[in-house]
Amino acid sequence: MAEKGMADALLDVDSIETCYGLSQVLFGLSLSIKPGEMVSLMGRNGMGKTTTIRSIMGLTPARAGSIRFAGTEVRQLPSYRIAKLGIGLVPEGRQIFPNLTVRENLVAAAADRFNSANPWTLAAIYVLFPRLAERAANMGNQLSGGEQQMLAIGRALMTNPKLLILDEATEGLAPLIRGEIWSCLSLLKGRGQSILVVDKNVDHLARICDRHFIIERGNTVWSGTSDELMAEPDLQHKYLGI
Repeated sequence: MAEKGMADALLDVDSIETCYGLSQVLFGLSLSIKPGEMVSLMGRNGMGKTTTIRSIMGLTPARAGSIRFAGTEVRQLPSYRIAKLGIGLVPEGRQIFPNLTVRENLVAAAADRFNSANPWTLAAIYVLFPRLAERAANMGNQLSGGEQQMLAIGRALMTNPKLLILDEATEGLAPLIRGEIWSCLSLLKGRGQSILVVDKNVDHLARICDRHFIIERGNTVWSGTSDELMAEPDLQHKYLGI
């Protein structure tokens, strides 16, 4: 079962309840992420993963419970203030600006509010994703799906976030591009970037993440380490349909 929030957590989501109108989606969901930790959120489609992320970001505010980020209670804050506290979101469907160039997409929300020792800059993003450098003058809607995902990650990193959240990190991407995204996430983790990732590839998640949370019908039904996850194949079959 899920652990209760940690005192030293960067993000501590405790017993949140979230609704769309009269339809309740989250029922007391909890999860936590420590600084420098990479954590996955897993579950079948429709179990509340995206709603959890929307609740953290203030896009669909939770009606009950607590969401603390970097020591601040954010559950009732508007989403732009939550983002400014240091959360970078790579949303499901990427949602890049189609009528801006790659370069304009990257610099649109660029900031270094926390005076990072090694901040993300345009040049650093181009080193991370050389393909974006090649396509710098192309419009967002001229990119392939994989390039759009790289751009969405680059755009989030340009805010120099304390926490990077990726919703469906590799969904719908070609295998080669998927591999590039996983390599990128591994590199980011090596830099000490705190990451919350939603994805369906359990093997990759188990290799790269420190801990995992599985949700079922809007509640946290299991949490543990990669070793614990891989030691319980029945768990994967029961909650992830694998």
